[in-house]
Amino acid sequence: MMRRFLLLSTLAVGLAACDNKPAAPAGDAAAPATTATVAAPAGQNWTEVVAATPEGGFRMGNPDAKVKLVEFASLTCPHCAEFHESAAATIKSKYVASGNVSYEYRNFVLNGPDYAATVLARCQGAGAFFGLLDAFYRDQRGWTEPFSSLSKADQESLTGLSEEKAIARLAELGGMADYVKLRGIPRAKFDQCLADPAQLKAVNDLRNQAVNQYKLTGTPSFIINGTVQEGVFTWADLEPKLQAALR
Repeated sequence: MMRRFLLLSTLAVGLAACDNKPAAPAGDAAAPATTATVAAPAGQNWTEVVAATPEGGFRMGNPDAKVKLVEFASLTCPHCAEFHESAAATIKSKYVASGNVSYEYRNFVLNGPDYAATVLARCQGAGAFFGLLDAFYRDQRGWTEPFSSLSKADQESLTGLSEEKAIARLAELGGMADYVKLRGIPRAKFDQCLADPAQLKAVNDLRNQAVNQYKLTGTPSFIINGTVQEGVFTWADLEPKLQAALR
């Protein structure tokens, strides 16, 4: 079963190309959008308005925004980390803060370490999710490295375990308990999250949604107002699409 294969995949598999589609040329420079700013609730900035969505993602911004941007991405995907580094700050400050664009992140897991990190990030809820997302992408090389050097015996020890126990054991082997403890997730919460079958189900449901509903084949992938953005993989490609949708 593909899901089982992904779960037991170590980062040697996961760090292979996370986007199997050909690179698209950068889009033309975006013309400024003229949509007026929408006021946020009293005492708040739209970037502080976060919520879990019925579709399973986490959304930042005005729920009634004219433009609804959804990103499907993987925490272990280098291309996703590059996109996040180049685009996240601008998406928040220029687009989400205006009230005209909402940004929703949906996890599209690719391998075992991705499952572990995703469960831990999502389990903390909407209020903590985007801060953890920033940390996981910023530190991607550091926290993923231990998974690349697991012994054959350690990898084989995962094969007889249930999905929940395999994820928990993999997270332990990769030293994730220490990493997330420094980011506000104590050991008791670490154990609780990784033992919760509902958390794993939510992650698997999102992966199935990406593959079966949207027919996505790589990460990062983007959806604007319900339409998959074909051939869009970078901020240079995506921003003109946002600008066009705002007009």
